[in-house]
This record gives sequence, C-alpha cells and structure tokens, in this order.
Amino acid sequence: MLLDLHVKNLALIEEEEIHFGGGLNILTGETGAGKSIILGALGIALGKKASREILRRPEEDGLAEAVFAVTSPAQRQVLAELEIPVYDDQVIFSRRISSGRTISKINGETMPAQTLKRAGEAFLDVYGQNEQQSLLKKSRHLALLDAFAGEELDGLKEDLSLAYRTYADLKRETDSASLDLSARLREISFLEHEVEEIREAELAIGEDLNLEAEYRKMKYASKITEELDRVRHLLSDESACGDLIAQAIHSLRQAEDYDSKIGDYLSALMDVESLISDVSGEIDSHLEDAAFDEERFYELEQRLDLINDLKAKYGRSIEEILAALEDKQKELFKLQDYDRYQEELKKRLRRAEEAYLDLARQVSARRKQAAKKLCARVSEALLSLNFLSANFQMRFTETSSYTAGGIDEAEFYISTNPGEEARPLSQVASGGELSRIMLVIKTELAAREDLVDSLIFDEVDAGISGKTAQAVARKLRRLGREVQVICITHLPLIAAEADRHFLIEKSLQAGRTVSGIRQLDEEETVRELARMISGDVISESVLENARQMRDAAAKEKRDQ
Repeated sequence: MLLDLHVKNLALIEEEEIHFGGGLNILTGETGAGKSIILGALGIALGKKASREILRRPEEDGLAEAVFAVTSPAQRQVLAELEIPVYDDQVIFSRRISSGRTISKINGETMPAQTLKRAGEAFLDVYGQNEQQSLLKKSRHLALLDAFAGEELDGLKEDLSLAYRTYADLKRETDSASLDLSARLREISFLEHEVEEIREAELAIGEDLNLEAEYRKMKYASKITEELDRVRHLLSDESACGDLIAQAIHSLRQAEDYDSKIGDYLSALMDVESLISDVSGEIDSHLEDAAFDEERFYELEQRLDLINDLKAKYGRSIEEILAALEDKQKELFKLQDYDRYQEELKKRLRRAEEAYLDLARQVSARRKQAAKKLCARVSEALLSLNFLSANFQMRFTETSSYTAGGIDEAEFYISTNPGEEARPLSQVASGGELSRIMLVIKTELAAREDLVDSLIFDEVDAGISGKTAQAVARKLRRLGREVQVICITHLPLIAAEADRHFLIEKSLQAGRTVSGIRQLDEEETVRELARMISGDVISESVLENARQMRDAAAKEKRDQ
C-alpha cells in the first residue's frame, strides 16, 4: 500500500509530501491544476523515464520518492528475487534528477531504473485513459484473461514457453537440413580437411604460452646476455659493489669489539654479501645456458606459425580450436550418415511438437474455463454499473502458427442491449462503457491477485454522468474495501465517496505558478464538492446538496 509520496522541484511543484491511507483516496482540482504531475512523479519514483526538462529549477535537483508498506508474501518474494532488503515492512523508491544524471535507489541502495520498475509492478497498478483505449486492442485481451487466471495458468505457461523454444530450435534445424547429394559431398570433403588439419597439429592445452615464452627469450638472447654480463661485472669487479661491501665488513669488524650494536650492522652486511654472491653465481649459470640455438629458434617459429594459423581459422585459443574440432567431428559424422540424422531429427521434431501441443491445449482449456468465470462476473457487475443489459463474452480462435504463448487468439465481445447479437468490443463500446468495463475487470483482477494492493484510476469517470457515475462511485467504494484505491475524478458523485480527499490547486508565488496538494477536512470536502457541482459561485443550497451527498455516502458505508 502506498503510504507517502514526496515530490520536490518537479514541473509546477516546489515541494509537497502526501500521506495516503487505505480505502478510497480521492484527488480533485481544476483542470490544469497539476493532477497529472502527481501521477507523473509517482511514475518517476517507480522507474519511468525522467526527462531533465521536468525540473522546475534546472540548477537544483528534483526528487520523487514513494514509500510503500509491504503487505503480502508475494511482494516479499519479488523483492527477494531482486535482492532488495526490507526494513520495518516498508520499501522506499527514490529518484533524484539533476541536469547531469538521474540516481535511482530502493531503501537507500542504488539500483538501475529497470529494477525500480520491476519492483514497483508488485505494489501499484495504474489505470488511465491509455489503458482504457487498450481494451480496443485485441492483442491485450488475452493478457487480461491470463492475469485473471493467475497462478492456475502461470506454471503451465512457463512449461509451454520452454516446450515452444525446444520445438522452434528443432524446426529451424530441420528446415536447414536439406542438402542435396553434391552439396553434402562438398561439405564432407571440406570438414574432413579441417578435422585432419587440426588433428595433425597434435595441440596441447597451454603449449602456445610456453612456446611464446621460450621464443621471446631466444629472440632477445643477445640483449639478455649483454645486460646480464654487465650485471656480473658490477657485482664481481674489484671496484664494484661486492668489493665495497667487503671493505665495509672489514671496517665493522674492527669496530665491533668496542660497540656491541655494531654486530647487528655486521650481520646484516654479511647477509647482503652472501646474497650478492648467490645472485652472481646464478647469473653465471644463466649465461652458460643462454647460448642462442638457431635450430631450436627455427622450430619455435614454425610451431608458433602453425598454432597462430589455426587460431585465425578456428578460435582465439587452443581450447577453442579443440572445441571446434569436436563440433566439426560431430557435423562430419552427421553428414556421413545423413539419412539416419534426418530421420532422427524428424522424430525429435514430432515428439517436441506433440509435447508443445499437449501443453498448448491444456493452457487453452484453462483459459476457456477462466474466461467463462471472468465473463460471467463482468456481465453481472456491468448491470450494477447502469448497463441495461450486459452479455460479455470472450471468443477463441486458433493462431495460424505456434507461439510461445500457445495456440489461442481471443477477443472480448459484448452486447449491451437485449436481443442484440454480441459484437467485438472495439466495434460497439463507447468511451464511458470502456471505462466501466475496465473498472470491472480491474476489480476482478484485484480480487484474484495477492500481489498489487494499490490501484490508481486516472479519470475513470470519462464519458459518464448521473446514475452511471453513482454506480461507478459505489463500485470504487467497494473496491476500496479490498485494496487501496487512489482516484482522480471530476465528478462530485465519485468524490463524495472519499475516505480521504485531497485537493490539488494552483497559486502564484513570487511571480511563478505553483501547484500544491493538501488533505481536506470534512467541511473543506463539502465545499470542494460544492465547487465541483456549481463552479465558483457556491450558494447555500449547493452546499446543502454537497452535505447530503456526503451523508448519503457515509450511510451506505455504514449499511454495508
């Protein structure tokens, strides 16, 4: 459930903090007052794209921060999968926007915006004008049905998706396995050459690194010898460091008898003298072994050329070359016994297709069962929303080809007048009817899901009035008993049902327009309802009408 929304320096908002509660939260205000900014800020907090143009003062950071209560095991599971910690049963989504970059955080830890979006889907569902229009798209209908079916379908759909991928991979392989005899013979000849070329090289993993080290040593043998010989002279000549250290040791021995501390210096220098002697001996041995062997150098060049040539053809390392050899041997074996390979491939494809179709038919059967329940509930609920008649249906056809989602195409049909044949929703539903249909579907989804517990309706009252508006208001009130509902509305009949009423209004501050939002008390709520009824001129009779609307709504709540 959404607890708090903090907005700072975004569009018309200087800084506002809104404290939401359970039940039905109503937001009202004049057109252009900034209601869409509130929803936009909430979307930004939950990971939607944020443009720097939205900053009110570009030189300062903007902030959108939303605090949610974690209320269900399903929400905790989503957060756990995303490795998001939960503190005090709350999760805080935060986006800080500057002229340079946007910083996204969840519970104080920096996260990609996509993670905010995925996590936010577990807490909030927004229904606006765009989603209303999505009901006109046939492609969206199956997704709504699957959401209604929920867990009964989710596991099967995952299995179906895996089965489809297996089938699709085998289908592609089968379609490409159609070489004629001459092409197959050419491919066999080419593969035999490649396999023999790699085999003859008798590669050993790691040998290229050892050969390169030896080659480098021999290539620069003269340079190595020159430098080592110079070091040997520096260590062993009479005027070199070894002789100077020997003189120092002699002097220390002369003084040791008079100062015991000097023994420590003497011991350290004797260790240095011993180390220099050891290094000098090692260098002498190395110089004896560093003689340039022209024949060995030629062998190294030839072997490295061969290995590098194979790398250019088959892989960047010996491991990749040997892996390529294994793949080519398998392909060669397949081509040499091509008839058996094709027959086996066809058998595997048939088995994969049968497995896919079995799952697809199970999914289809579950969908049709769920569709009957959904359509019956929507039809019944629409009658309570002032439809004279509501015959809501979902009709299925099979797809022309297999898909990861199954073999179903589905479309909503409706008849709103007695005796009329049901027709596609996109052909008969008006804007007001679409609003009510989507409201009912959202209500049914909320009743089935244990995940999202906050619903936002942006102007669900579009295209309705009178009895229909009153019916929608009651529906929202009942829905508010199941989940948290936040509703932006222009209709007083809907606003009268509010458990909490927020007013968004514009004002002029320091020569600039500012949008603000505040929660209304009961008397302020009545005055806002009166404004919604009659505009700026509010008479006593209008105020009394507004009070009656609030009283009637309160009585219905008590009676339920």
